[in-house]
Amino acid sequence: MSNFKVVVGLGNPGSKYDGTRHNIGFEVIDRLALCRPDNRFNQKFEAEIAEIEIDFRRVLLVKPQTFMNLSGRAVGALAGFYKVPVSEILVVCDDLSLPLGRLRLRAGGSDGGQKGLRDIARALGTDQFPRLRVGIGDRGVIDAADFVLSRFRPSERPVIDSAMLSALQAVGVWVSSGIDQAMNRFNAAASENRNN
Repeated sequence: MSNFKVVVGLGNPGSKYDGTRHNIGFEVIDRLALCRPDNRFNQKFEAEIAEIEIDFRRVLLVKPQTFMNLSGRAVGALAGFYKVPVSEILVVCDDLSLPLGRLRLRAGGSDGGQKGLRDIARALGTDQFPRLRVGIGDRGVIDAADFVLSRFRPSERPVIDSAMLSALQAVGVWVSSGIDQAMNRFNAAASENRNN
């Protein structure tokens, strides 16, 4: 078991993509990085990387700079260099099929059409790595490619900001207690909210 965990946020590099639905993973990483005094990232493995501490554990924050569909290049290189088991890598990404702001944690499984997850699974040689999906809303009749590159409407921002706080808590629980505890707590919370 490695002496640190890795949290990878998926998105596209460049200011033109800031704040888009597809960049929700980057947004989670940026918020986690706020606990660093200098809040600075280093360039390595075709990614921006910063180190923080959660519950006395080292955590590498990673934002691949290869564009979404090639995210596996950065994650595969980093995992190989540091010899990180796939169970110690949590990938945070957007999900078109989840309602706005809904979180879903899984220990592994299908990419569900998320091409960043698909490329990471290809690079790691397995889809059995933890992932935290954040629902980005119903696209209606809008083309999926256009929708994921659109920005949240002002009316959606409060829901997303609340989801961000829950996502940060979910990452913390995963780091300190593992994927099962995180799933039990945050997937259950989503079910309770749906039933109320």
